[in-house]
Amino acid sequence: MNNDQKTLYESDFYSWTKQQAQLIKERRFDELDLDNLAEEVEDMGKHEPRSLTSHLMQLLMHLLKWQYQPERRSRNWRDSIILQRAKAKDVLDENPGLKPRKAELYKKAYKKAVVLAARQTELPLETFPSECPWTYEAVMHDDFLPENPPH
Repeated sequence: MNNDQKTLYESDFYSWTKQQAQLIKERRFDELDLDNLAEEVEDMGKHEPRSLTSHLMQLLMHLLKWQYQPERRSRNWRDSIILQRAKAKDVLDENPGLKPRKAELYKKAYKKAVVLAARQTELPLETFPSECPWTYEAVMHDDFLPENPPH
C-alpha cells in the first residue's frame, strides 16, 4: 500500500472503495490496500449479527408491549411484529452462517427489548421476566402473539 491509498482511505472512503474494487477487477492484487481492506471485510461481517439482533429486539419489544399493555394493542403493533419477524427471517435466510448464533443473539435482543419495553410502556423494569418467556421457535411462528400478562 502506498501513502496515497492511506490518505484516500482516511479522506474519501467512497473513492477508496471504488479504487479497491477496480484493482480487484483488474487483478492488480499487489496494489491493494490489504490492511484496510481486511478490516472493512471484517466490519461487513459484523453488520449481519447486529441486524438480526436489532430485528429480534424490535419484535420482542412489541410482543412484550402486546402482552403487558393489552388495552393499548393496535394494528401498528401487529404490523411491526409481522414486519420485524419477516426481516429477522430474511437475515437468517440470507446468512445461514448465523444460525449457530441464534440463541446468543436472541438472548441479547431480549435483554435490550425489556429495557425498551419498560421505557415505552412506563412500566417498571421488574414487570418483565428477566429471561424471555417464549422460545425462539414460538416467536418466529407467523401466528404467535402472547396472551395477557400472568397474574
